Amino acid sequence: MTNRAIRTPGGLSVRLDVRAFVVVALLLLAALAASVVLIGTGDFPISTGDVLKTLLGNGNAGQEFIVNDLRLPRVLVGLLVGASLGLGGALFQAISRNPLGSPDVLGLGQGATAGALVVIVLMSGSAAQVTVGALVGGLVTGMAIYLLAWKRGVHGYRLVLVGIGVSAIVTAINGYLLTKSDLVDAARALVWMTGSLNGRDWDQVWPLLGLCAVLVPLVLANARGLRMMEMGDDVSNALGVRVERVRLLLMVAAVLLTATATAAAGPVSFVALTAPQLARRLTRSPGPNLLPSLCMGAALLVTADWASQRAFGADQLPVGVLTGVLGGVYLLWLLVTERKAGRI
Repeated sequence: MTNRAIRTPGGLSVRLDVRAFVVVALLLLAALAASVVLIGTGDFPISTGDVLKTLLGNGNAGQEFIVNDLRLPRVLVGLLVGASLGLGGALFQAISRNPLGSPDVLGLGQGATAGALVVIVLMSGSAAQVTVGALVGGLVTGMAIYLLAWKRGVHGYRLVLVGIGVSAIVTAINGYLLTKSDLVDAARALVWMTGSLNGRDWDQVWPLLGLCAVLVPLVLANARGLRMMEMGDDVSNALGVRVERVRLLLMVAAVLLTATATAAAGPVSFVALTAPQLARRLTRSPGPNLLPSLCMGAALLVTADWASQRAFGADQLPVGVLTGVLGGVYLLWLLVTERKAGRI
């Protein structure tokens, strides 16, 4: 498959990567198929045909309650969280020009966790307040990493190293907060820290959907500048890209996507790390692969949630446990590969 140039009636020429287009289409199809199967999975199984009928408004009252009120919001949160993490991970890896430059390694998940723990442990806050606390914690951590990594610009390995250091500090703070909590708050905090889609409803769907509706077009509109930046700041400046402006804009977008996803579902591990890498291997494209990473993240998370339910029963194994195990194995493989290639 090769790249093709498509000309619009207005004279605009658009380059189409045929392989990437096919990969995106297949990933979208896989994500939607997994979502339909996931909606039918649970203590009250529903066949795929009945799920589709119910989604189209032709189910009975019981099926409509189970599908539309109980399971559909959970699946939509899974799709949106996975898409946000996949896109956020692709942005961080492209900006840092490092496959380890993901929110998991940089400490954004730990920062969001710290914000949530402050609300749970010190304030005994409600679920809505925990969500706000996680969002604020992620944003503050992202700002701290950017400022600490700044030195006449933000560069790859410096960003990763600062992120690892901030992650270690915030992890220690999280441990301290847990030791100061009572048994009930500690149990509640540990459940949240695992990363789970259990009990998610429409209250989590709408903020995620609104944020994605704003940020995804904004990020894709700056994809050309991000691709140019992979050739280096000097070359990008020579080609007319306002490097620091684009970098700051995309980093803010990545932090918002990651923090909001974490606030909605807890710190679901390693989706942001693995989704861009898997997408790049499928498309065989050296660019940031923003749209394929988004679709890969969505497909990965709903598939992992379905696998955890099929293997352990509904609500028995949080999806964050499964993604953590699989992502940890992938991280070890990635480290070995990078070392053999002489890049670390």
